[in-house]
Amino acid sequence: MSEMVSRAEEAVTHSFLGLGSANGATIYNDSGEVEWKFELPSSDGWVLENGNVLLALYPNEKYPKGGVVEVDRKTKEIVFSYQGTRKEISTAQLLPDDTLLIAELGDSPQAVVVNRDGNVISKMPLACQIENAHMQTRMLRVLPNGNYIAPHLLDFAVKEYDPATGKVVRTFPTDDRGREKHDWPFTAIRLSNGNTVIGCTNGNRVIEIDNEGEIVWSVSNEDIGEELISDACGVQRLPNGNTVITSYHGGGPDKVKLIEVTPEKKIVWRFSAGTNPFHHFQILTTNGKPVKDNTWK
Repeated sequence: MSEMVSRAEEAVTHSFLGLGSANGATIYNDSGEVEWKFELPSSDGWVLENGNVLLALYPNEKYPKGGVVEVDRKTKEIVFSYQGTRKEISTAQLLPDDTLLIAELGDSPQAVVVNRDGNVISKMPLACQIENAHMQTRMLRVLPNGNYIAPHLLDFAVKEYDPATGKVVRTFPTDDRGREKHDWPFTAIRLSNGNTVIGCTNGNRVIEIDNEGEIVWSVSNEDIGEELISDACGVQRLPNGNTVITSYHGGGPDKVKLIEVTPEKKIVWRFSAGTNPFHHFQILTTNGKPVKDNTWK
């Protein structure tokens, strides 16, 4: 159940899509109750404009190398399916032209664009050639300029690619505190103001970097005074400027899984959901009103 915290004399409630390897894809209503559930383990996903749910799936019996599916939210029928070709699929995003951008991990990790028939349109190698596929990259997103952005955990950096050339055109390091802090970037989103927000696992913090590469905002357990951020696997910037953060392992005694933090680093909402962790999530409504977040998609 969610725990509401007073904010300007108004309780904050959210409905959202939560995604994880243990609990699949789950939509919670603004009372913190399960409204919809899809059982296959999911690493990434979205509620699309047509109401369906797009999911990137961890390897499972039906999709042994991971997969991408679009699920009819009412019937749970799979209306689109893509079988992975490497070891694992970490993320998928619907592009403006109705194609799909997918991150496939394993030997020769790659960004793949497929059409609605499941046919491959393009492939691009990802610069994260390490043996542990799960640690290669956990998110891949397209930017308004058509470039791709991806966090590479063990490179301690977020990289921006030009898919036309396959080259890395910008790098955003996350090791400014020293490698002993273990700031592994798990999530990277580009805001409409051009800044990049990065959720760091192990380092347990979120940082915002401007176009000059300078950190302009950050939040960690040292700032909020509670051990609530336990691997910041997912982040979302809301229209009001607040940031919602995943606490993968569940922070604090209540095993909090999501928190909403103001720019002043005050917590205004938190959510606990037992032991099942979330990797990524999507806030759908705030106090009953649809949310369009401040992130380029």
